[in-house]
Amino acid sequence: MDIIISNASGLPIYEQIATQIKSQILSGALSAGDALPSMRTLARELRISVITTKRAYEELERDGFIETVTGKGSFVAAKNADFLREETLRRVEGALQQAVEAAQRGGISPAEMRGMLELLLEEQ
Repeated sequence: MDIIISNASGLPIYEQIATQIKSQILSGALSAGDALPSMRTLARELRISVITTKRAYEELERDGFIETVTGKGSFVAAKNADFLREETLRRVEGALQQAVEAAQRGGISPAEMRGMLELLLEEQ
């Protein structure tokens, strides 16, 4: 599992870990039932505190992305279609919000934005 920690990022390390694991689950790189590295192993690989990896895993479990079985480890949770759709909608909404803010700063009208979005959707 590839996780890259950036000291230049404004996000806390545990959040960087959780976000990258979520992305790998949503993209299908990690499938339901796949085992995650133990908290100690991940902490050693990333050269960070076990407390940090524990916090990331707790967040992932709270959000329904992983399940932890005492004595066995942490595993990617079975996919809940509604949950994954909601997570995807949240990400798209965030990206669109950033696009709207950039358009407003650049003086792009709502009509031009709609035109760009329609063009992008047609290309798909």
